[in-house]
Amino acid sequence: MSNDFQDDPKTWPKGPLVMLDPAHADERGAIQPLLERMMRSACLIDSKKGALRANHYHKTDWHYCYLLSGSMEYYHRPTGIERPPKKLVVRAGQMIFTPPMVDHAMKFLEPTVFLTLSRNPRDQRSYEADVIRVPLIK
Repeated sequence: MSNDFQDDPKTWPKGPLVMLDPAHADERGAIQPLLERMMRSACLIDSKKGALRANHYHKTDWHYCYLLSGSMEYYHRPTGIERPPKKLVVRAGQMIFTPPMVDHAMKFLEPTVFLTLSRNPRDQRSYEADVIRVPLIK
């Protein structure tokens, strides 16, 4: 991952799965670096088995999702493309990245807890102004 704090699309991950830097470990335990990027929101999200989330895209927002526990199917495709979405199974300890203008959806395979780290504020008004809902999965 880059230590670049600029929000330049050239520094974004190239695909949804983010390769994490190695953890720093010693006799006290470990520290896992997740993200070194300016952001305005960090949310902890708890999802039940079978729950669906997202089914939308963001006009300007991006987000990283790091799974603390559980697993999910992550569906994604460029906005405006009418082909079926690609599917990626994401497990605890993995992180995905969603840039703006990417339709995405999440289906939880078991109870799952994850962190969402986002460019934009997460208050309801800001969020709703940036999100466009799409029926990606049912």
